[in-house]
Amino acid sequence: MPSEASRDFPTIRPRRLRRTAALRRLVAETRVHPSDLVLPLFVKEGLTEPQPIASMPGVYQHSVDSARKLAVEALRAGIGGLMPFAIPARRDAVGSGATDPDGILNVATRAIRDEIHDDLVVIPDLCLDEFTDHGHCGVLRDDGTVDNDATLERYAEMGLCLAESGADLLGASGMMDGQIGHVRGALDEAGHTDTGLLAYAAKYASAFYGPFREAVDSQLKGDRRTYQQNPANAVEALREIDLDIAEGADIVMVKPGLPYLDIVADAAERSPVPVAVYHISGEYAQVIAAAERGWIDRDAAILESLTSIKRAGASVIATYAALDAARMLS
Repeated sequence: MPSEASRDFPTIRPRRLRRTAALRRLVAETRVHPSDLVLPLFVKEGLTEPQPIASMPGVYQHSVDSARKLAVEALRAGIGGLMPFAIPARRDAVGSGATDPDGILNVATRAIRDEIHDDLVVIPDLCLDEFTDHGHCGVLRDDGTVDNDATLERYAEMGLCLAESGADLLGASGMMDGQIGHVRGALDEAGHTDTGLLAYAAKYASAFYGPFREAVDSQLKGDRRTYQQNPANAVEALREIDLDIAEGADIVMVKPGLPYLDIVADAAERSPVPVAVYHISGEYAQVIAAAERGWIDRDAAILESLTSIKRAGASVIATYAALDAARMLS
């Protein structure tokens, strides 16, 4: 029988399983694996060597050749995939470069595919914003608003080009109504039934996109609040997710990540397809900036961020820290 004194102390002690690093590893409920991670990369037409992006230390605009080398590095690190974005030399009102077989995104997609074959998943961005001289994600009407249905036609043309260039999945990021169904129909009609669609289903009009816009030399004037989601809304996000799944999305994405973990959790609970999260440029940049000032531990903050996203229910995480995280996890 326990003594009278011992009854003043707890007999159930959860701290026993936190005592050593080995014990903590043994009972960890959530694990991030390098193969869960997707690395976004920027390929700029005309570059001969990588150029640093000031607002994202450690991230570069790449030439086609350096993108190929990065793809090999990613493969060796064991990450799951690559997400190419392009910066063309010329832009116009309808984003003609997006549907030019010799345009930078199609060239880069083919080059990466030729380098790594089927050993990494290649997910080029299916959107017009990097290719338009106004920086919006679609075709504009005379009054300056985005014409949803005219934009869908451009997305279908772009999707076919990227499928022919070797994309495994198309990162449908434009947030146009009906984009998944329209592109899926075009792909199937052209015989690209194996090309999948990663739907940016819940993409919010976020304040955290700033560094990305530097990375792609964005020409945006104004904002994208008429097509990206209001950060105040959650039910709307679930409706968007349901619609994209019904239209044929193979994966649905929530973007950004950390400010929207409630949406990630709700999506994971209801979705019959995998849920992805984009840990975006501003989320990455604030960790790096704070670490450079000595305010936080860079590596620990990266792993904690990715673990929280995985814990919320994400199967796939796109992050600029993919290579660093893969090395730490290995």
